[in-house]
Amino acid sequence: MSVSPMVLLLSSLAPTASQAQDAPRPNVVIIFCDDLGYGDLGCYGNPTIATPNLDRMAAEGQRWTQFYVGASVCTPSRAALMTGRLPVRSGLCSGERRVLFPDSAGGIPASEITLAEALRDLGYDTGMVGKWHLGHLPPYLPTSNGFDSYFGIPYSNDMDRLPSAPEGRAAITKPRVEYFNVPLLRGTEVVERPADQRTITRRYTDEAVRFIDEHKGGNPFFLYLAHSMPHVPLFRSDEYEGVSRRGLYGDVIEEIDGSVGRVLDAIREGGISEETVVFFTSDNGPWLVFGRQGGTAGLLRNGKGSTWEGGMREPFLAWWPGTIPAGGMVRDLGATMDLYVTSILLAGGTPPGDRAIDGVDLRPAFFGAGPSPRDSMLYYRGTELYAARLGPYKAHFITEEAYGRDTNREAHDPPVLYHLEHDPSERFDVSAEHPGVIADIRALVDAHRETVEPVPNQLETRIGGE
Repeated sequence: MSVSPMVLLLSSLAPTASQAQDAPRPNVVIIFCDDLGYGDLGCYGNPTIATPNLDRMAAEGQRWTQFYVGASVCTPSRAALMTGRLPVRSGLCSGERRVLFPDSAGGIPASEITLAEALRDLGYDTGMVGKWHLGHLPPYLPTSNGFDSYFGIPYSNDMDRLPSAPEGRAAITKPRVEYFNVPLLRGTEVVERPADQRTITRRYTDEAVRFIDEHKGGNPFFLYLAHSMPHVPLFRSDEYEGVSRRGLYGDVIEEIDGSVGRVLDAIREGGISEETVVFFTSDNGPWLVFGRQGGTAGLLRNGKGSTWEGGMREPFLAWWPGTIPAGGMVRDLGATMDLYVTSILLAGGTPPGDRAIDGVDLRPAFFGAGPSPRDSMLYYRGTELYAARLGPYKAHFITEEAYGRDTNREAHDPPVLYHLEHDPSERFDVSAEHPGVIADIRALVDAHRETVEPVPNQLETRIGGE
């Protein structure tokens, strides 16, 4: 059988597995959005939001179609990214409070080894910019958990609502900066309160570019840029007002796209493109109850807070010129927990061996050398496992609407079953046709539960009380 010249050309340009494995330790940049939907980017099919920088990132790198987060809401999802572990293992999930609040007494436990700590121990300079949401008290802040520097807000941008703000959703849908007394920190010091959210995306970007400029050519670095947006209340800089056909929400996404462009330009202009891997994704799906001020999950079902696909499957782009082949679409499974394992291995380290790690090594898929080793996914809502995926099949043991909608929690025995590659919108229950698949998924869940140990819940304790 003859091979086309184009295939030969692409094969010659793609790094071999051994070449990629032996590449120098890269700088690692993770750009993490808040409440971005699967269908919110041009390269994922949005017809009206213009994302030329993210589209270019996808064209120069990889776009994944089945990439997941560790939870469908902020705090537990961020815990999964930072620890490589499902949040039930660290106590950073709850069915009662869902996330950390300004009156929360808990945060990321000192016993957890964050990605920043692991990379710093390997000689990396580490910096974080943006929303943390893993604890706002001193022991839990980024600079106590592996980051050399921090500039950002410690929890969600809709918290610390002042009594003078309108009641109900009016403060969210017609927001003013002074409605939310959210602090902006540099290190552990408050430098602005309330944070001026109209300029916060731009200032995060300024800080990220400054970090790159100051650290290029030195030690390898890890930069975690966690945008506050598009979590409501929505704000954007003056230069992005009215630029999108999608209205305010589109303006916010287009400013994030501009931010990505500036970060990638700083890497290119600094001459470190071939030494830097950049990952782009989000913490969970869109907050659908906010209508036009929320995003879209595209063809996926439901959104933030749910264990339907729209709550936990996210856009994901990987970019590393010269190492990650350009223009690839990866249909294998991946998850943010895998970025923990993969980044440590890229840095020349070994993931912690004294605890359960839920991430896997994605290097073969990134390098075009083989498939992703991930073949399953577990879907938690709070501390309860609602669903599990094995191969293309997903079984829902419990189903429930997303946060903010009328609850319709329902337990299923047998579970409802969907073939996600035939039916990504989860419309057609095929459980009656595949009892053997259900048995295999039950065995997967039972084996997982054997590895989960009780830990103190970090979300349910409050300052000054139980």
